[in-house]
Amino acid sequence: MSLAVGIGSGFAAVVLEKLIDWIRSLVQSVGGGSYHWQYLIFPGIGMLLSLLALRYLIKDDISHGVTKALVAVSKNDSRIKPHNMWSSVLTSALTIGFGGSVGAEAPIVYTGAAIGSNVARACKLSYRNMTVLLGCGAAGAIAGIFKAPMAGVLFVMEILLFNISMSSLLPILISTVSATVVSTLLLGGSHPFRCAITPFSMGNIPFYIILGVFCGLFSIYFLRTTLKMEDRLASYKNRYLKWLVCSVGLGLLIFLFPHLYGEGYDSLQQLLTGEPIDLDAQTPLSFFFSKSWGIPLFFLCVMLLKVVSMTLTNAGGGVGGTFGPTLFVGALGGFVIARCINLALVNAGISVPEQNFVLAGMAGLMAGVMQAPMTAIFLIAEATGGYELFLPLIIVATISFGTSRIFEHYSIYTKRIAQSGELLTHDSDRTVLTLLHTSDLIRDKYPRVHMEQTLREVLPVLSENAVAVYPVVDDKDRFQGLLDIDVMRKYLLRTDLYDTMHVYNLMQQPPVFVYDDEDVSSVMDKFDRTEAWRLPVVTRDHRYLGFISKSRILMAYRDELKAISTED
Repeated sequence: MSLAVGIGSGFAAVVLEKLIDWIRSLVQSVGGGSYHWQYLIFPGIGMLLSLLALRYLIKDDISHGVTKALVAVSKNDSRIKPHNMWSSVLTSALTIGFGGSVGAEAPIVYTGAAIGSNVARACKLSYRNMTVLLGCGAAGAIAGIFKAPMAGVLFVMEILLFNISMSSLLPILISTVSATVVSTLLLGGSHPFRCAITPFSMGNIPFYIILGVFCGLFSIYFLRTTLKMEDRLASYKNRYLKWLVCSVGLGLLIFLFPHLYGEGYDSLQQLLTGEPIDLDAQTPLSFFFSKSWGIPLFFLCVMLLKVVSMTLTNAGGGVGGTFGPTLFVGALGGFVIARCINLALVNAGISVPEQNFVLAGMAGLMAGVMQAPMTAIFLIAEATGGYELFLPLIIVATISFGTSRIFEHYSIYTKRIAQSGELLTHDSDRTVLTLLHTSDLIRDKYPRVHMEQTLREVLPVLSENAVAVYPVVDDKDRFQGLLDIDVMRKYLLRTDLYDTMHVYNLMQQPPVFVYDDEDVSSVMDKFDRTEAWRLPVVTRDHRYLGFISKSRILMAYRDELKAISTED
C-alpha cells in the first residue's frame, strides 16, 4: 500500500507541476508591455477562478494544506475527504499559474496525505496504520516535487507525525523512493534548482553565522506578519469584496516587484547561477535602485513584501502554501547578506560566494519558519545537489532554528493548532491526551434531582440508587450543584425536616466544572489542581450532561497509548 501511495503522490506532484506550467504559458502568451501590465490583472483572475471552484464545485475550505493534514491527524482520526485527492491540485494550479504569490508544496502535501488516508480507509485500516499511510502520502509528495526522498521522510518526522516508530519508517521510505522514481521518469533527472556553487571556505563561517541569525529573526517577521494579516483580512465577511481588495493589492505589488509573480523560482536562477542582475527591464522602480547598494535594497523590499503578497493571495480566495515562499524569501535573504558583505568589505579584499549564501539562506529560513532544521538541510542538499555545502547548511539552519525558538515556540503550521490545544507533539503524554475527546468520556448514570424538591420527594431516589452524588438541575436542565450522600446522611432520620428542607438547602458546589468541548489535557489539569475524582460536565450554556471521572480518562488513555504505539 505504501508503494501504491508513493506512486500516486509522485504522479500527483507531476500533474500539478505540468498544470501550473501549462496555465502559466497561456497567461504569459497574452498581454505584454514594458512592465508586464498583465500582472495587474491575471493574479486576481486566478484567485477568482479558485474562489468560484471552492464555493460552487468543491464546497469546502482546503487552504493551508499542511495545517489541515495536522488537524486531520489530531482531530479527525487521520481521515481526509476524498475530494482532497484532486481539489488542491486544481485550485492551486489556477492560483499559481495565473501568478498568485504562493507555493505549490503545501497543496501537494495535502493531496498526498489525502491519497494515503483514503487508501487506508478503503482497506479499513486502524487509526495508527491510517496515520502511517497519510504520512507516506505527504512524504511522497515532498519527494516527488523536489526529487528529495530523504527530505520527504524528515518532513514527516519533524512536522507531520511526531511519534513515528521504527516499523513505520519502512513504508515511508518506500513511498518517498517510489514517488521520486515516478517524478524522475516523467520530468527528467535534473535537480529542481540549478546552481553553481563554489567550494566551502572555513574563513566564511562567521558570515554564515550572521546569515543564520538574520534568517531566524526574519522567520519571526514572516510568521507573525502572516498570522496578523490573516486575522485582519478575516474581518471582511463579504468574500467577493475581500477578493477585490486582495487582488488589487496583489496586482499592484507584482506590477512594482515582478519577482513576486507566482512561486518566484524562475527569478531565483540568476541568483543560484551567479548571473549578473539587471533590474532595468524588470521593474518600473529601477531608477530607485540604480546604485550598487540598490540591488540588495530592492531584494530586501521583495523579501518583506513576499509575505504580504502571499497572504493576500490566500486570503483573496487563492489556494497555495507558505513552503515555496519560505524557500524564495530565504534565497533572497542569503543573497542580500552576501551582497552587503561584498560591498562593505570590498576594500578589505574580502569576498563571499553569493550562490552558496543563496542556498544556505533557503535552508535557514525554512528551518526558522517551519522549525524543521533537518528537513531544511537535506531538502536543499538534495534539491540542488549542494552536498558540498553540508557544513554551512547545518550552521545556518541550526542557528536560525535556535534564534526563532527564542521568540516563537511553534512553527507557522502549528501555531494556530497549538492555540486551540489540538496539536500533537513529541511529548507522548500530551499527544495521547490530545487524541482523546471529553465528549466521548462522559457518563450519565447519576439520577438528576430538581433543586426545588423537598427531602421527602428525594428519599425514593436515594433509596433506589447506590451512587455517591446526585446532580441538581433546574427547570431548564441547567446544572445547579451536587447532592452528596455523605452530607445527606445526617438528615435522613429527621422526619420533621422532610417537608421543609429543600434540595437547594442541601446541595454543594463542585470545585470546578468541565465543558464538553474542553480538551482532555485541560480536564486532567483540573483534576490535578482540585484532587477530585469526578467532575460534572456541562455545555457552554450550563446544561448538565453527566460526569467525567479520572479513572475513565486513565482507562481511555491506556487504550489510546496501546493503539498508537503497538508495533505490527
